[in-house]
Amino acid sequence: MKKGLFAILPFLGACAGQPPTNIGVQNGQLAACPDSPNCVSSFETDEQHGIAPLAANLDQIERVLLELEEANIVDSQENYLYAEFTSRIMGFVDDVEFLYDEASGQTHVRSASRLGYSDLGANRKRIEIIRAAIR
Repeated sequence: MKKGLFAILPFLGACAGQPPTNIGVQNGQLAACPDSPNCVSSFETDEQHGIAPLAANLDQIERVLLELEEANIVDSQENYLYAEFTSRIMGFVDDVEFLYDEASGQTHVRSASRLGYSDLGANRKRIEIIRAAIR
């Protein structure tokens, strides 16, 4: 059995993909979602990609992320937080960003898969789990 596991390890590493180059705040917003259905963002308005911002600050969000085994906080700044989420079985990595808007008291969010076309709703579900944990 161990031999089989070692045979697929190189494949699992390939599931992580390369970090995207459009991570971070650009003109006061997070990057737009691609046309593919594997991304949600509170800056998007269409049904496929749009999701409501979180009614929370970054400290509240960070506390939730620290409790999630699949989350790894990569960058934390005054009004911005970036985390990578790694799926347990296949090792796929999704990039999740949070941008706090002090004026509204809400945090904008973007969650996107690095690889593939469809995520079967995983990014939307993740944000809704975070939203529920904040409540």
